[in-house]
Amino acid sequence: MADAILARAREFDAADPLAEYRERFILPEGVIYLDGNSLGALPAATPVRIEQVVRGEWGEGLIRSWNDSGWIGAARRVGSKIAPLVGAQSHEVIAGDSTSVNLFKLIAAALDMQAQSGSGRRKVILSEPGNFPTDLYMITGLERQGLAQRRLADRDRLIEAIDDDVALLLLTHVHYKSGEVFDMAALTRAAHDAGALVLWDLSHSCGSLPVDLNGCAADFAVGCGYKYLNGGPGAPAYAFVAERHHAALNQPLTGWFGHAAPFAFSDDYVPAPGIDRLLCGTSPILGLAALEVGVELIAEIGVDRLYAKSQALSEFFLECLGEWGLDLELVSPPHSAQRGSQLSFRHPEAYAICQALIARGVIGDFRDPDILRLGFAPAYLRFADMAEAARHLAEVLSTGEWQRDEFSQRNAVT
Repeated sequence: MADAILARAREFDAADPLAEYRERFILPEGVIYLDGNSLGALPAATPVRIEQVVRGEWGEGLIRSWNDSGWIGAARRVGSKIAPLVGAQSHEVIAGDSTSVNLFKLIAAALDMQAQSGSGRRKVILSEPGNFPTDLYMITGLERQGLAQRRLADRDRLIEAIDDDVALLLLTHVHYKSGEVFDMAALTRAAHDAGALVLWDLSHSCGSLPVDLNGCAADFAVGCGYKYLNGGPGAPAYAFVAERHHAALNQPLTGWFGHAAPFAFSDDYVPAPGIDRLLCGTSPILGLAALEVGVELIAEIGVDRLYAKSQALSEFFLECLGEWGLDLELVSPPHSAQRGSQLSFRHPEAYAICQALIARGVIGDFRDPDILRLGFAPAYLRFADMAEAARHLAEVLSTGEWQRDEFSQRNAVT
């Protein structure tokens, strides 16, 4: 049976129009990497680019490279390359800081905009329980300062929870644990109808499925650079602000790079025009250089093609599990159009199963308390990887291999 499944997979790989891009990534021999939804693989061009920046621009150019090598405009340049991937204009996206920091800035900015519009009584930030923790934690930080009030509602009750007190609806487009996708257009429209603004977290969306922020009339968005954009661990994040909000945008972290004239060294803060006012401290040039390589590669492949392949990969993986007679509890939506580029399964021993798979070279991840999460980064995964991963999972479960003591020892990062 394994041979027959693998033969089918190889037929799909032979017809895959994206197959050539696998060679554009550095992947360890003997590893099936199903965790690109947590940390994307290394583009082959990234080490070359980083060495160029370190040895040439930094080592030789030194401080002159802020001008000569375009460091000063790196945040805008990388942001403009991310913009088409999320349905934004080039001047509406900027790269820098972390997702958490950008969330804080934009939540505070939304509250300030509501106050400017005469809706200062609106202080509720509405989200859902089980949203990615940092999104909820950033609300809590502002709540402790007396600036916001957190409200959570289950996803099927969100629209009815948007009342006259809600200043901002904050949601993650693709849920990090289940992979379920929100209807961005419908929820944005419902929030606007109630006078609320909307902030979307695109960390599990950008680079894996189509996003149309302007088509949905979204107000704000953030996202990380280290998942499907392959920017490396701790890569700079990005932030989107719709052009119509630029003039009213006041963010709380008024650092010198967000100043209209940072090298005038004025004692008084004057915000830069447009999206530049979202900057704070000095841009992380090495991180931006690595991120730019990943963004350019994903843009070259094309999001529509990536999305089509990710759907096909996940559907084939489910077929493979069926061939092996596995009946795992799927917590992701059963239809590929309703989920991001991942499949999540519930099992009481999900952590140990995950560790057993990793020992075999099949790298997925675990999400507390009982979720085995497998990501399908379509830029470099093959259908043969799906067939082999399904075989390994079947063997781990059928043999009880996961019961070995070493697989139950929790690591700091799961």
